[in-house]
Amino acid sequence: MIDGQHLLLFSGSIHYPRSTPQMWPSLISKAKQGGIDVIQTYVFWNLHEPQQGQYDFSGSRDIVRFIREVQAHGLYVCLRIGPFIESEWTYGGLPFWLHDVPGIVFRSDNGPFKFHMQKWVRKVVNMMKSEKLYASQEGPIILSQIENEYQRIESAFNGKGSRYVQWAAGLAVGLQTGVPWIMCSQQDAPDPVINTCNGFECGVKFEGPNSPNKPSLWTENWTSFVQRYGEEPFIRSAADIAFHVALFVAKNGTYVNYYMYHGGTNFGRTAAANVITSYYDQAPLDEYGLIRQPLWGHLKELHAAIKLCKVPLLAGSYETSSLGHLQIAYVFKGKSGKCAAFLVNNDNTSNARVRFQNISFELPSMSISILPDCKNVAFNTAKVSTQYNTRSRTVKYKFDSMERWEEFNEPIPIFSNTLLKANALLDHMSTTKDTSDYLWYTVSFQHESDAEAELSVVSNAHVVHAFVNGAYKGYAHGGKHNFALENPIELKNGTNHITLLSVMVGFPNSGAYLERKTAGIRSVRIQNRYLNNYQWGYQIGLLGENLSIFTDNGRNKVEWSRFQGRHSRLIWYKTVFDAPGGNDPLALNLGSMGKGEVWVNGKSIGRYWVSIHTPQQRPSQTCFLFSGTIYLDLF
Repeated sequence: MIDGQHLLLFSGSIHYPRSTPQMWPSLISKAKQGGIDVIQTYVFWNLHEPQQGQYDFSGSRDIVRFIREVQAHGLYVCLRIGPFIESEWTYGGLPFWLHDVPGIVFRSDNGPFKFHMQKWVRKVVNMMKSEKLYASQEGPIILSQIENEYQRIESAFNGKGSRYVQWAAGLAVGLQTGVPWIMCSQQDAPDPVINTCNGFECGVKFEGPNSPNKPSLWTENWTSFVQRYGEEPFIRSAADIAFHVALFVAKNGTYVNYYMYHGGTNFGRTAAANVITSYYDQAPLDEYGLIRQPLWGHLKELHAAIKLCKVPLLAGSYETSSLGHLQIAYVFKGKSGKCAAFLVNNDNTSNARVRFQNISFELPSMSISILPDCKNVAFNTAKVSTQYNTRSRTVKYKFDSMERWEEFNEPIPIFSNTLLKANALLDHMSTTKDTSDYLWYTVSFQHESDAEAELSVVSNAHVVHAFVNGAYKGYAHGGKHNFALENPIELKNGTNHITLLSVMVGFPNSGAYLERKTAGIRSVRIQNRYLNNYQWGYQIGLLGENLSIFTDNGRNKVEWSRFQGRHSRLIWYKTVFDAPGGNDPLALNLGSMGKGEVWVNGKSIGRYWVSIHTPQQRPSQTCFLFSGTIYLDLF
């Protein structure tokens, strides 16, 4: 209920940092045109407080500006504060400095975590209050979320899990925002916090509100699914999404949010472990903000048809009747005589001929017919009338001239020129503290003769590269578990240098005891000699990163040379060109590259890893969104 009126709301997730402020008006406008009433977004703690006490709300981080833009379009906002968000966002949105707080246990009845969580949540709420953005202040925010899908890990904390749920709910309600709070996928959400559903089929699997005075809300209707490197995109049909939305509404659902309505881009290093830079490109608005048909149009028609039923839906009596073995009618009758019905065919193989109120209806397989007057079909979820569209690209520039490029070879460190040293193999995450994907491990040792040997490296990061006496000796990659690099090498008489580059492609973003997760090189062996307990030297990040050679101030700190055309490892590439004219989205096709990161005008537009292929033998992503005048660095 808003302003005393019962409402049926369709919502779409659009995350402000996964697009640019220049894109926000168009995205929100297209969502509104598609029948969306609410824009839902997370609040990204590690983006706003990357270092403890140092806050950033500028540019694409300007959440107030984003909410104001939503308000200007006449839409509502659902603000998912979390502050743990998962969201395929590195470290689940938690700033990595939390990891180093003494005695901390994330997302538990733990004093240090609750202290910092409460401080952040209060800061966000007070910011919204000061800007008068809550509906109780005549602003657009009608819902806020505390925590996120906690029930999935609650049992891992035993009694401390349930106590944490009670505490988090009390924290939220005590902030007195004047609008309801929700906990998604939390069936035991304490009153008055509303439990909500996430998933593909909440009309089938949701147990419903845990109290009769709570509405039935679906916070994440997954329009696609997260894609990781080496995976094909997941395509969900418009008919399937529409079926489950209509079924949820037929079962008294009053709020459905599409996750995502616009996915956008995981700029920089924000993507979680192995997640590609493009995010939910299959959503109704694709990564570039373009309308994806037939999904956008089919859902628009669905929303319009359901809203024709809103009077009996929201204020009428409710009954069901069987129309057949797998067919059922959900009927809503208002006091004024208005009637609406949802005729459901759950048979996924055959059409069904049914009679409803003495009228014969043909129901396509696995479909729902919506009758705003209980007589005439305004919409059927399986009948997609919207025409398919395609996304075409026009080549504006080809960067195939060697003269256009300059390069800089990243130097390979050795033990003697490292500043950080330890008599052990350090954890990658704890050492880099999420400041870089890269951590160098290097060791020097004596050998009494020239000889061939076998190098064995075990890691649970994502990639490891090996160098012996400055020469590249290969790489290996893995995923969640340990993987091994095993290569023959040549040792020389005297001092030998082993240098290993550990690479993380995003930090983990889910699971209990996230603060305990580790990554990096676990063991190093040459023949029968284990080097684990030798003294190792470490360098956090690449020299090019540390010097910011992708910026105006940093590019002159190293000596660039003409592009040599060799396919070597660890090379920075640089070119300059004028941006094409027009207002169409611009993308870089990196299909000829291997793995690395791209900066445009000093800002990282994301990672690429086109050398790892899907089961269909193609990269998961080759084109990368950018905008503005270009100064391009490719690593």
